[in-house]
Amino acid sequence: MSKEKKIYHYDFVGSFLRPQSLKDAKASYQAGNISLEDFEKVVDDEVTKVVEKQKELGFHVITDGEFRRTFWHLDFMWGFEGIDHKASGKGVQFNDELAVLDDTYLVDKIKAKPHPFVEYFKFLKQFEDENTIAKYTIPAPAQMFQQMIVPSNYDTTRKFYPTNDELIIDIASVYRDVIKQFYDAGCRILQLDDCTWGAIVGDAAKQRYKSLGIDLEEVKDQLLKVNNLALEGKPADMTINSHICHGNYHSTYFTSGAYDTVADHVFAKENVDALFLEYDDERSGGFAPLSKVSDDKIIVLGLITTKSPVLEDKAKIIERIHEASKYVPIDRLCLSPQCGFASCEIGNKLTEEEQWAKLKLVKEIAEEVW
Repeated sequence: MSKEKKIYHYDFVGSFLRPQSLKDAKASYQAGNISLEDFEKVVDDEVTKVVEKQKELGFHVITDGEFRRTFWHLDFMWGFEGIDHKASGKGVQFNDELAVLDDTYLVDKIKAKPHPFVEYFKFLKQFEDENTIAKYTIPAPAQMFQQMIVPSNYDTTRKFYPTNDELIIDIASVYRDVIKQFYDAGCRILQLDDCTWGAIVGDAAKQRYKSLGIDLEEVKDQLLKVNNLALEGKPADMTINSHICHGNYHSTYFTSGAYDTVADHVFAKENVDALFLEYDDERSGGFAPLSKVSDDKIIVLGLITTKSPVLEDKAKIIERIHEASKYVPIDRLCLSPQCGFASCEIGNKLTEEEQWAKLKLVKEIAEEVW
C-alpha cells in the first residue's frame, strides 16, 4: 500500500503557530527594512524547522505550517486571474471578535495560471522520506464560490457571472487545472479546507439565509456541485481529503450547529477520500450524522481542540472515539485536532510548546486505541 493510501490513525489539519522570528521578519519586510529575498530566506528556514518538528513527533504527513500565507483561504484565491484584493480593515464577525480579512473579489472572469502555491509545495516536497509524505492544504472550491457570492461581493460578481451555475463551472475548471499542477509537481495528498458546510448548519444559519431570501437546500446543492465538479477526473493515485469546521480565528469561532442538516450532502455524496471533522466541543453536536458517511470515506475525528492550551482527558477522548465507532467502523476512524493552530497568521491563543503537546497527545491516544 502506498504511503498516501495507507490509513494512519493520527493526523493534523495543517497550520501551525508562526514563530516570532517569522513574525519579526515579515514586519521588517513590510517596513522596508529587509529585502524580499532576505524575508523568503527566513520563511524557508522556519518551514524547514517546522517540518523537522513534525517528523520528530512521529507524524506521517508533513506540511509547511501555512507559513507562506496570511489567511488560510484568501491567499490561495489571489493566485488566479480575475481575482483581486485589498486591505480594508473590515472582515467577518466571529463569536468574540472581528476576523480582519482582506476584501477579495472579482475583477474579471476566473482563469487558471501557474499557481504560486505549487512552488511552495515543491519546497516542502524535498523533505519527504520513507516515513513521511507532503500534504498541501488549500480552500475548497465551495469556499471560493461562497466568497464571491457573499452580499458585499454579489453585485460585482454578477457583472462577470449572471448566474451561480456559470460561476460554479469556472471555479470547478480552475480547480481541476490547479489540482493537475499539484499532481504534476508530485503532490499525492491534497486537503480542501471548507468552512461552507459549517456555516450553513444550525438555527442561526437557517434564519440568516431566510432573511436573505435564499433557499438553504439550493445552497447545499450548489456547494456539493462545485466541490464534486472540481474533483472530476482527479488522478486515481492522488488522495484528496476535505476538512470541515465552524470557523477558527484567534481561538474563536464563526458558527455552531450539528452536522445533521448537511450529512445527506457532504457525508454521503462528496467525492473525497476522507473528511476531517470538527468535534472538539458540544457546538458540533453528536455523532449520529456519521451514519450517513459513505463506505468509501475515512473519518478523522477532530476531538482535540486547538482553541485552548488545556490538554484533554485521554480517557474521555478514547470514550468518544468508541462512541463514534457505533456509526463508522473503528478501522475507518482517525484522530486529529479539530482545526489548524493558526488558520490565519494571528494564530490561536496558546504557545508553540502547548501546540506540540496537543499533537503528542493525539499520537499517544491513537496508538493506544489502534
